[in-house]
Amino acid sequence: MESTLNRCSICQKSGSMCICGGCKNIFCLKDFNEHRQYLSNRFDHDIIRFHDELLSRIKQLNESSNELFSQINRWESTTIDKIHKAAESVRQKLNKMLNHEREIFKEQFGNLTRQIRFQREENNFVENDIQLLKNKLNKMQQSLRQLSGQDKSNIILIENNKINWNNLIYPQKQHLTLQSPSVMININTKWTQNGLTVAGGCRKGNGFNQLSCPNGFYVDDDLTVYIADFNNNRIVEWKYDATSGLVIAGENGQGNRTDQLDGPIDLIVDKERDFFIICDKRNRRVVKWPYRGGTSGQTIIPNIDCACLTMDQHGFIYVSDIHQCVVKRWKVGDTQGTIVAGGNGKGDRLDQLNSPTFLFVDHDQSIYVSDRDNHRVVKWTKNAQEGIIVAGDQGQGNSLSQLSYPCGIIVDPSSNLYVADRGNHRIMRWRKNANQGTVIIGGNGPGSQPNQLNEPKGIAFDRHGNLYVVDCWNHRVQRFSIDQNLTS
Repeated sequence: MESTLNRCSICQKSGSMCICGGCKNIFCLKDFNEHRQYLSNRFDHDIIRFHDELLSRIKQLNESSNELFSQINRWESTTIDKIHKAAESVRQKLNKMLNHEREIFKEQFGNLTRQIRFQREENNFVENDIQLLKNKLNKMQQSLRQLSGQDKSNIILIENNKINWNNLIYPQKQHLTLQSPSVMININTKWTQNGLTVAGGCRKGNGFNQLSCPNGFYVDDDLTVYIADFNNNRIVEWKYDATSGLVIAGENGQGNRTDQLDGPIDLIVDKERDFFIICDKRNRRVVKWPYRGGTSGQTIIPNIDCACLTMDQHGFIYVSDIHQCVVKRWKVGDTQGTIVAGGNGKGDRLDQLNSPTFLFVDHDQSIYVSDRDNHRVVKWTKNAQEGIIVAGDQGQGNSLSQLSYPCGIIVDPSSNLYVADRGNHRIMRWRKNANQGTVIIGGNGPGSQPNQLNEPKGIAFDRHGNLYVVDCWNHRVQRFSIDQNLTS
């Protein structure tokens, strides 16, 4: 009997055969030519047409279509003559920022255009190439929606209430301490279940390629990860695709000198003011450390049992005090903070907290708190006297309505809540007003396999919407990429 391996996969005839380099199927010459024609039609429809539509929209881009300019104009119309020069100054700065973003986008699009034309002219593509190019065009479309103002921009305008006529209003990138991705994350977004280790993962240790019980972290625009390496008493920087980290704070060993740290548990990066802010836990202080080339820090908040900190878009710092069961808001330079959550002793009432740890603050200055030992997440709106439970509150457990020592939290633009459910070794997503969540990462028991976590702590999105997790007891940071095949 003749083997089916030598038969055409379409007509089942034998004879001279061709193999497609993409799908690996075997074809007779006639069906192979038809298969190539099918791929050619797909390329023209899925790639060329999509590309041309984007090109047409790119040519329509102009500065005045951005909503931020309308905001500037409305602000200008309500002020007096003294601010006209400031308004002109901010227009120039914003134009420079947007022009820079557009030039980067056009350069990237130009490179993609050349790739598409080359592959089409050479007739050198298979199924995988088409899918990859389609994914790239989808990403370009998302970036274009931002540039044209259809989606939320990663640039905001900051109004300063102090009478500084040279700095009343100015453009800046949004503080990524809000962990806001530049692509839209929604309830249908899904991530691959196998994580990729981007830092650590070489067992517990103090080598440059190791971590020891990492806790809080920050993901930069260029995908550099800054990590609070708790038991190594240091802050380390891991560049994208690096195999080892660089110590950028606390390289002088454990201690309480200004050039030392003792159990750093969290950090934020304030690029506008060019420094790190570090929760130096066992020294009971919050430290400001120069962002570039700093050799020592400055205590800005003393005598505080800090567990986590974050910053809002106005530059206010929020710190959780795990022993006082309170969250306070600080302005840089303040000597006394303002209570924004808790402050009524340890307990489980709605006006109380029990060992608050991780924080998230939204654009309305509502503060979300991981109320760790109450096994719940609580939202305190601005100036509220008590919180609203948004996840948990069914006691400690592993059902979909329960949490176990929750840690890192993020809220996306659609008000979906993401929680590092530490005791259950999983990451959960809770819809707004939902009574239970869904498991999006982990939940496969404690372990070190790519689909497992062991007491996850901090979580963050990068600008592409990929999810990063500090996998504490595996002494590593994992990245879970958006699954394009499952996301709608």
